[in-house]
Amino acid sequence: MWLVSAAFFMQALDSTIVNTAVPAISGALAVTPLSMRTALTSYVLTLAIFIPMSPWLCDRFGTRRVFGGAILVFALGSLLCGVAQSLPQLVVSRIIQGLGGAALMPVGRYVLVRSIDRREFVSSMTTVATFGLLGSVFGPLLGGALVEYTNWRLIFLINVPVGLVGLLLNRREMPDYRLDRAHRFDTSGFLLFAGASALCLMAAETLGGDGHGLLVAAYTAGAVALGTLYVRHSRRTAYPVSDLSLLKVRSVWVSLAGNLFTRLGVSGMYLLLVLFLQIGCGWSPLTAGLMMVPQAIGSIAVKPFIDRLLTHFGYRRLLLGNTILVAIVLCAFALLSPSTPPLVIAAFVFVYGAVMSVQYTSMNTLAYVDLDVKYAAMASSMASTAQYLSMSFGIALASLLMAGFLGSHAAEGYVWAFRWSVIVMGMITLAASWIFGRLRDTRATPSETAGAT
Repeated sequence: MWLVSAAFFMQALDSTIVNTAVPAISGALAVTPLSMRTALTSYVLTLAIFIPMSPWLCDRFGTRRVFGGAILVFALGSLLCGVAQSLPQLVVSRIIQGLGGAALMPVGRYVLVRSIDRREFVSSMTTVATFGLLGSVFGPLLGGALVEYTNWRLIFLINVPVGLVGLLLNRREMPDYRLDRAHRFDTSGFLLFAGASALCLMAAETLGGDGHGLLVAAYTAGAVALGTLYVRHSRRTAYPVSDLSLLKVRSVWVSLAGNLFTRLGVSGMYLLLVLFLQIGCGWSPLTAGLMMVPQAIGSIAVKPFIDRLLTHFGYRRLLLGNTILVAIVLCAFALLSPSTPPLVIAAFVFVYGAVMSVQYTSMNTLAYVDLDVKYAAMASSMASTAQYLSMSFGIALASLLMAGFLGSHAAEGYVWAFRWSVIVMGMITLAASWIFGRLRDTRATPSETAGAT
């Protein structure tokens, strides 16, 4: 569990460490801060596209070799990011990073499902999620410190020695689960799924550009066509890369759809908050990174109570009510201004961290509640894919909103754009509450909550 926790920490750290450094990296590479979204979304989209390969890779090569290979590729991608000289080079390096990171989370979840008693799974996932949470919070903090006192390149190079330690631990501690005879990989399905996902993000990235209407329409039509072909293909394939038949289970489709809309609304929040604090308020990178610490404190503070909340309220009532709270908190960020005292901003971030901690843990365990353990690898792959797809779209959407509301590149322009962007993002998040309302109105018992795998 500690090895998986360390991998989650490293991946979460790298997913967020770039956010605080966006203004500095954009200046060094001679691009605008909002154009840096490509470096953020390319990494997350690569995770989403290649995560569906992880169940087959585990069955074919074993969890130990796949996990070790993922750490090695991730460290190599980090090294290339650290020496990149232009935005295109950085994007390509982030894609290589994503190739390695794509196996870390789903393989880790799969190993936990196979290794840990169902009655202890929620508490174990809470422990692992806490380390991931720490990584997502220390990422902006460490990124700010490295940018302010050293060089932005170190935010990537720091992964190299960490990866080497991970390789040593993997050989000693990682169990090796595999099938004696793995089924054939669904290459056609993978290409259809990857193409549809890439075209969706390209449409989102292109949206808002002058004279790009036809291009956006073409990307969207292509994504719909490939997605439709994949749905037909998956029904005729014995071992599809993503088994859509699992969506017949109510808790699975609600978890995936709820994840999509929730993360679509919240995934760009870190980037917008950093731009608001550094450009709109004139804060230093380190000070802006420090403002993420209250989010970690809020998240960790409620972790011990989530199991009891699920037992008392059940998944439907808890997710329905908490999603509404998340939307309200997001909209409330529009009240902030450069004159707002730092303690007040910290209080906002603390509350945001608390409600998001409840949201993430509840959503991430919901997908496993009604599934047999034999579907655990596929469910983990699909949950991770949905998570990172929605994150890539969420970052692109937040950047698009910020650019649309940005009247000028002066500090006041970023403050104005931040306020309206978070309001729109809050409204999108609110839509997820309707999805969670589709769950059956049952109250979880302690045994059901403990078995929420």
